[in-house]
Amino acid sequence: MDLRLYQVDAFADHLFAGNPAAVCPLETWLPDEVMQKIAAENNLSETAFYVRTPRGFQIRWFTPAVEVALCGHATLGASYVIFNDDGCPGDEIELESKSGVLKVRREGDLLVLDFPAERPARVDPPAGLAAALGREPLEVWLGKSDYMAIYAAEEDVASLTPDIAALGAVPGRAVIVTAPGRQVDFVSRFFAPRVGVPEDPVTGSAHTKLTPYWSDRLGKPVLSAMQLSKRGGRLRCRMAGDRVEIAGRAVPYLTGTITI
Repeated sequence: MDLRLYQVDAFADHLFAGNPAAVCPLETWLPDEVMQKIAAENNLSETAFYVRTPRGFQIRWFTPAVEVALCGHATLGASYVIFNDDGCPGDEIELESKSGVLKVRREGDLLVLDFPAERPARVDPPAGLAAALGREPLEVWLGKSDYMAIYAAEEDVASLTPDIAALGAVPGRAVIVTAPGRQVDFVSRFFAPRVGVPEDPVTGSAHTKLTPYWSDRLGKPVLSAMQLSKRGGRLRCRMAGDRVEIAGRAVPYLTGTITI
């Protein structure tokens, strides 16, 4: 069996930036263990698989280790493929997922993801978090499964050299670190060793929590954001009631064939 495979740099203004996502269009769903093996073979933070349905599309995402319920950059990558290689008419698509129906629309060269917002709550830091990060945060917040560590300045986030193994012992799916930005409204980094992603280059799903927090703190519905990974990535975020719109660009890198 031959399958199409794409690799797209998501939330990137140019090649070799942003977060590379693998995208695998399917006629019908493969067994879960096969999709997991493909994701492990790709060895990127996420591989998106999608199938066409009468209403639109269904989408699923796999890290090299596990399936996840929501992924922003691989949704952006998959949407780029759907719009540009699958000949999808119009400027908006719907993707059924484990996190509900997700909408993506084109605005010029931007792709805008419409995701459910997740409002975190302030909590006491879990045991081992500050030591694993190497710097005490000002505050710690918790969403459904991710901790957010708040710092005073962009330099605090940029200079962190966390102990990834120790972070893997912190409960929850992942740890987000964030602070006000110098040239953007806020910056962040994302660590998820528990699901096979030591540090993610750009994380769309993290911004479903970051956007409500920073929108409330700064009193702004529209925010500019940057993820301070080595590759870096830029996002435009907007609160829309109980939804978050996360916009970015995508740059195609690879088109190929998987033979299984």
